[in-house]
Amino acid sequence: MTFFEHLVELRTRIINSLIAIVIGAFVGVAVSERVIGWITRPMLKALADAHLEQKLVYTNPTGYLNLIITLGVYLGVVLASPVVLYQIWLFVAPALYKHEQKAVTGFLFSTVFLFLSGIAFGYFIMLPYMLRFLISFKGPVTPLISINEYFDLILMVLLGLGLVFELPILIFFLSLFGIVTPKFLWANFRYAILVIAVVAAIVTPTPDAMTMLIFMAPMVGLYFVGMAVSAVVTRRRTRRLAAAAEAR
Repeated sequence: MTFFEHLVELRTRIINSLIAIVIGAFVGVAVSERVIGWITRPMLKALADAHLEQKLVYTNPTGYLNLIITLGVYLGVVLASPVVLYQIWLFVAPALYKHEQKAVTGFLFSTVFLFLSGIAFGYFIMLPYMLRFLISFKGPVTPLISINEYFDLILMVLLGLGLVFELPILIFFLSLFGIVTPKFLWANFRYAILVIAVVAAIVTPTPDAMTMLIFMAPMVGLYFVGMAVSAVVTRRRTRRLAAAAEAR
């Protein structure tokens, strides 16, 4: 294909992706109220455990409508992501060998799996404990929680954890280019723990040590998973370079 043919192909893939996102956004807006009920469940349970009234409010006349539209757009991106990834695949696949196509497929699956695992960890494990801790500091006043501010908190925590769970993927790429090795990762484990603690302090909105430890535990586990991935990548890279040297 010529350069302009590549541009035409790229334009087609971008248009198809945008159409999928728009359709996904309409679907997302249609189901957003049900999703809001699912999102608010941890907060309502935390209020019930604290023997408080189980309700969330919005303080602006357009607050709830804005939430529905915003959530619908986010859901649209999520729903359209398989189509978007497929369009990206159609654009790059012709330039790849068969073994490279299998590697990219595994990479995409691992990325989505780890991201969803981070969100699941945040929703089912991190949020309940964190919300109970925050509600416990009500003092002599009654909390009046805005649904919009709560949604911003949920978004920050879940997306943050989803991105953090991509740590093995980051180590994979660094190992692929020879930037890190398993020996390097093991030798700098103490510094990695320090960085993980700093990230935990930034992402978690609560100052208690237990929440930070709950956040740090899977990150340390993912670091060891990354070490195993790095070992496999480094071994294969060494074999490939040795085979290339022998061929010369």
